[in-house]
Amino acid sequence: MDMKEKVNAVIERVRPALEADGGGIELVDILEDEMAVVVNLTGACQGCPMSTMTIKGYVEQTIIEEIPEIKEVRLAN
Repeated sequence: MDMKEKVNAVIERVRPALEADGGGIELVDILEDEMAVVVNLTGACQGCPMSTMTIKGYVEQTIIEEIPEIKEVRLAN
């Protein structure tokens, strides 16, 4: 399984929690030189004041637990 498949598998596990609040998440890129994942929040999550907490406290934590070589999850600009 390559890195993109691993990251997408974890995103699929966190997606239902975001969808429960009317939002969503999509993988934008994996910056392998920095071991960073770039995602985009959609729906109610897009622009939500809690979006940084969602990314850092939930999505990033979950991805790093499952894929320890990933160092950071960032929101796309």
